[in-house]
Amino acid sequence: MDQLTPRQIVQELDKYIIGQADAKRAVAIALRNRWRRQQLEPELREEVAPKNIIMIGPTGVGKTEIARRLARLTRSPFTKVEASKFTEVGYVGRDVESMIRDLTELSRNMVRKEMIEAVEPDAVRRAEERLLDMLLPPTPISPPQQTGVGPDPPAEQGPSSTRDKVRRLLKEGHLDEREVEIEVTETQSPFVQALAGSGMEDMEHQIKEMLSGFMPQRKKARMVTVAEARDILIQEEADKLIDMDKVTRQAVERVEQSGIIFLDEIDKIAGREGTYGGPDVSRGGVQRDLLPIVEGSTVMTKYGPVKTDHILFIAAGAFHSAKPSDLVPELQGRFPIRVELESLHKAEFIRILTEPANALTKQYMALMGTEGVRATITEDAVEEIALLAELVNTRTENIGARRLHTIMERLFEEISFEAPERRGEEILIDAPYVRKKLDAIIKDEDLSRYIL
Repeated sequence: MDQLTPRQIVQELDKYIIGQADAKRAVAIALRNRWRRQQLEPELREEVAPKNIIMIGPTGVGKTEIARRLARLTRSPFTKVEASKFTEVGYVGRDVESMIRDLTELSRNMVRKEMIEAVEPDAVRRAEERLLDMLLPPTPISPPQQTGVGPDPPAEQGPSSTRDKVRRLLKEGHLDEREVEIEVTETQSPFVQALAGSGMEDMEHQIKEMLSGFMPQRKKARMVTVAEARDILIQEEADKLIDMDKVTRQAVERVEQSGIIFLDEIDKIAGREGTYGGPDVSRGGVQRDLLPIVEGSTVMTKYGPVKTDHILFIAAGAFHSAKPSDLVPELQGRFPIRVELESLHKAEFIRILTEPANALTKQYMALMGTEGVRATITEDAVEEIALLAELVNTRTENIGARRLHTIMERLFEEISFEAPERRGEEILIDAPYVRKKLDAIIKDEDLSRYIL
């Protein structure tokens, strides 16, 4: 993180997200402030609170992508939750603390994966030795015999030579299709699976933890190929080599110091008590439950207590029918940074289609390339697609850059279907081709509402 200045963070985000300079600057500063906080004295460090952000803008303009790329850039634990899925305490549904438990689980998987990668060479070596033991029958030990002519050859020479030959064949993949019998641990509990259901995720975790201490692990013999056995054994050996207590400690610390939670659709819970009736009565309750998590509290997880004081919260919403000031004042105060994201138009759509490292046009050309079809999208075709996306967004619901996905899928529908039979062909997609495929739909507004 000390290598990433705010300007460099923005430059990295520019590779995947077009425009929205204000939002990129805001998240870059918030991220850099985390590193600055780590450089302070311990007493002052605990007093510096994260600068949480509210992103205001219509759907499809890059709010989620900015947060996701930010987390990937810093390898921070990241989870996206929809505020509208939470319910007030006492109602059936997910409680707000579940997002901290989810984030901790994700962090633990991240740390475990990193540690497994570190010990992978040793795990591979151990797994190969176990495979060799399965492939080679044990050699009976015979008593040494004296020949009386010169020194006796080493007793290990024959078996060791055979083992080396089999090891070489194993590494070269010549034995991958041979079958061996291995023992695997059964992890699924039908009783727990029967209990699992909507809104019961936390109960499922608790029951699994409780039963794991009482129910012994069952082993089951399975016939698998050598290639499959290698993967299973490498996983088992890696689990033996890593310290799971250390994994858990590091995971909790990473959540507390660098976790990022993206709260989407926060405008759906905006509303003071008494302003809504009927099924929306719990909006204020969800905000009250959310407040201590954002302010800083301790949440109990199956990996121990997790403090939320320094987790970075990035909230987002379209705020069409509500506004940020409709949130309860205490919650507003915990999101000091507010940035407005701009709606996207033809110029931005052209850049989105061509500039990012994962641009849509590059994706579709690569997908067709897997079938041996060379598809070329011309500049005038890109302009036509961008113009049509802007037009449909204006006439119907504005869904931002997501409109490009629906138009591109419609444009490539016939090519995608026929691609296996058109191997070796070159297909040129220009402006006339785009108009031919989409003009009839665009002109019929009722039709475009359903199809695009």
